[in-house]
Amino acid sequence: MMRRFLEVDVFSSGRLTGNPLAVVADADELTTEQMQRLAAWTNFSETTYLLAPTDPEADYRIRIFTPRQEYPFAGHPTIGSARAWLELGGVPRTPGRLIQECAAGLVPVQLEEDRLAFATPPRTRTGPLPDDDVTRMATMLAIDPAEIVAHAWGVNGPEWRLVQLRDADAVRALRPSADRGGLHIGVVGLEAPGGECAYEVRGFGPTYEDPVTGSLNGALAQWLRERGEVPESYVVAQGSQIGRRGRVHVHDDGEDIWIGGDTIVVVDGRLAM
Repeated sequence: MMRRFLEVDVFSSGRLTGNPLAVVADADELTTEQMQRLAAWTNFSETTYLLAPTDPEADYRIRIFTPRQEYPFAGHPTIGSARAWLELGGVPRTPGRLIQECAAGLVPVQLEEDRLAFATPPRTRTGPLPDDDVTRMATMLAIDPAEIVAHAWGVNGPEWRLVQLRDADAVRALRPSADRGGLHIGVVGLEAPGGECAYEVRGFGPTYEDPVTGSLNGALAQWLRERGEVPESYVVAQGSQIGRRGRVHVHDDGEDIWIGGDTIVVVDGRLAM
């Protein structure tokens, strides 16, 4: 069976500047093994599968796979899958608002003009990191532990360990080791006031640097807002050190923190499985 196959540039600031996502439509008949094999083959940070919803409140359902495992939730797959569903002719029940079903539950997605944003789900683990984790991460990031200004758990699907450095320049200057011990490390540094972006982010997986990361920016936004470090609305830069120019738009409406970005469908074709 031939299925529509899209590649979406997510959190972009122009074509080919964000994080690519592969999306497979009409995937209900695919097995978990087939989904995982294709995700390993595409070798994108995530591949998603559009499915019929099982919850009557949802507009559609997705499953999210990295090349190695399935995630209950991830940010850039949420934004990119919503764009793909709309591109394929999906019409939300409520104009301007989509309800996505995934393993983590129902995720509201807003559409404002051409920008999509999701409501960040609550973190399932918070609080400071253990001292031995902080020491180990400093070694992996090739910095002195004293350079870490603050740290916390930010688990909301991926098991992010959050690290704040003194400023954005310190984040850009990082040259981490290739082996990060299987950890997911999110690093943030604030920019000087008055610029386009409030801070610079880098997201390090076990063996790669993610170009632009929705789940990480959601956890960071919750953490930084709790500590009064950022305003209600701001823009984040990510991907500058790996040839991207990702932009994440964050807004706290007093109830939810919305993580938004621009999306571009770069590839629209057919997949033979």
